[in-house]
Amino acid sequence: MAEKILTKHFDLANLYEIETYLEQGGYRAVTKALKQMTPAGIMDEVKKASLRGRGGAGFPAGLKWSFVPQTSDKPKYLCVNADEGEPGTFKDRYILTHNPHLLIEGTIIASFSVGIHSAYVYIRGEYETVAQRLEHAVVEAAEKGYLGKNILGSGFDLDIFVHRGAGAYICGEETALLESLEGRRAYPRLKPPFPASVGLFQCPTVINNVETLANIPAIIEKGASWFLDKGLPRDGGTRIFGVSGPVVRPGIYELPVGTSLREIIEIHAGGLKPGKKLKAVIPGGMSAPILKPDEIDIKMDFDSLAGIGSMLGSAAIIVIDEDTPILDVLEKVAKFYAHESCGQCTPCRIGTSWIYKIVKRMSSGQGEKGDAEELVRLASNIKGKTLCPMGDAASMPVLSLAQKFKNDLESCLKEG
Repeated sequence: MAEKILTKHFDLANLYEIETYLEQGGYRAVTKALKQMTPAGIMDEVKKASLRGRGGAGFPAGLKWSFVPQTSDKPKYLCVNADEGEPGTFKDRYILTHNPHLLIEGTIIASFSVGIHSAYVYIRGEYETVAQRLEHAVVEAAEKGYLGKNILGSGFDLDIFVHRGAGAYICGEETALLESLEGRRAYPRLKPPFPASVGLFQCPTVINNVETLANIPAIIEKGASWFLDKGLPRDGGTRIFGVSGPVVRPGIYELPVGTSLREIIEIHAGGLKPGKKLKAVIPGGMSAPILKPDEIDIKMDFDSLAGIGSMLGSAAIIVIDEDTPILDVLEKVAKFYAHESCGQCTPCRIGTSWIYKIVKRMSSGQGEKGDAEELVRLASNIKGKTLCPMGDAASMPVLSLAQKFKNDLESCLKEG
């Protein structure tokens, strides 16, 4: 069994309490970072570890930190993306519920490396209990001297603030998150300028996902080479894969980056329930292009999935069986993106609405010849034509469903 990094102590009932976390070696990495390492040395170690962002895009974390200008006279900020609005995704919720101090420790180290003194955790509004637990952990960390002024006598100051969002999917996009955090409607910003130079409050800003930052303590404590050996040369460490659908053991599985999709489904999740047969798999949250059964012998890493036209995204694996009509899947996808489009970009606002209108007609038995082609056309007119990646997120699953399951959709046409 591969060694776990993030979930190895999840079986401890009170891991979220700081005393239990300290008993498991918690905050040792902070002590090492602040007392034995330089900010530049920390950043270099994270780069060597090939830690790629765990939120969806997979951008190298250390490289992202290095984009923040060190000569700026403006304050710098760290924003933690804990919005987790991608359907099928629930990994960050587990981290925050079981081990919030792991995120706090990673946040402290990242902030010290970049020269940040204020960090904000943007958490989705529905995570009420999770947010309360995180807020309690922040108080505990401050009481123990890991937050606030002169942390561990190092001269470094850091405050962490927990900010609850209002439940909009678009807030998972980093610049929309910034707009919401500043008190405005969550409309994505035009880039450039990028957040590294003009971010929160028009100041240099780093934005990282919960799982990304939760990996930092292990990298600092055990070294980049140790972390890199857990995964792949261009994508180190482990991933938390969330498996949902008609499998025997749905849930989260922390496995090395590059573990095959078939192994995750058939071995770790126990395969499909008795009597069920596989129809399709969405490998990285609802926005990821769908895969057919003959495509699941694929490594679960960013590059491998991109090579077959899909994406790892949030590593949320949604299993679909043969008893589920593909039109039902398409309707849920279309309804979600039509509802969650922020409305700022015309191609997304109008395109998602028309896609849902057509899919609803098909679902009512009034589908017409050429509907599948029309869905492809509409989705193609959204992809790559919006300010933020959410346009692609809305279009890619529709494209893959309409193209790979065209025959299934055409079987729903009205007679005559």
